[in-house]
Amino acid sequence: GYRVSLQGNFFGRNHTYITFPEYNPRKHIKLDPPLNIQSNVTASKCQIWWSVPWYLVEILQYELQYKEYSMSWEIALNKTLPSSLPQIEIEATELRSGIAYIARVRCKVSENEDSYHSQWSEWSQTTVFQRAGVPKLSEKILNTRTMQFLFIPLSFGTLLYLFWNCKLSSRYCCFLTSGQKASPALTFPHQLLSFSHSIICTMGILR
Repeated sequence: GYRVSLQGNFFGRNHTYITFPEYNPRKHIKLDPPLNIQSNVTASKCQIWWSVPWYLVEILQYELQYKEYSMSWEIALNKTLPSSLPQIEIEATELRSGIAYIARVRCKVSENEDSYHSQWSEWSQTTVFQRAGVPKLSEKILNTRTMQFLFIPLSFGTLLYLFWNCKLSSRYCCFLTSGQKASPALTFPHQLLSFSHSIICTMGILR
């Protein structure tokens, strides 16, 4: 260790004010804050990661702080990471949908490390993230209307096509003899009614 003292000259006389007889720099460390904090949000979780010097990775511990963007840091939530990995995951259930969040992180030497001791670093720069919001009711209605407008002309065109084919096929039905089976075209009106019923049911579902 080292002997550290604070001295001063007062009216031409030297005075020693404070003395640390056993000062060990390894036990009084304050690290720089983590760098390059980034985030990525998926449907199930938010991943946050950052970087520190490679030679410190295995001996550091971290504390993450996050909050709603519009709130004060005084009411932010804190998470102490259980490992020395420079990353953390926040479950989507912990975040309100459609709300922007902001997070920052700080580090210090792990308490499990005997050779060094430090205090918490300053907080890092921040990263902003947001959980995807649930579609609004108006958006759902718009999507339903769009499906209806696309489905109606398609169904009407299909009906016209089937009706036209029936009209052409019915001309040949006049030449059938009494001993022949009925042409499949004769059963078309029943198929047409069934198809129309299916369209009506589908429109009811879309509504």
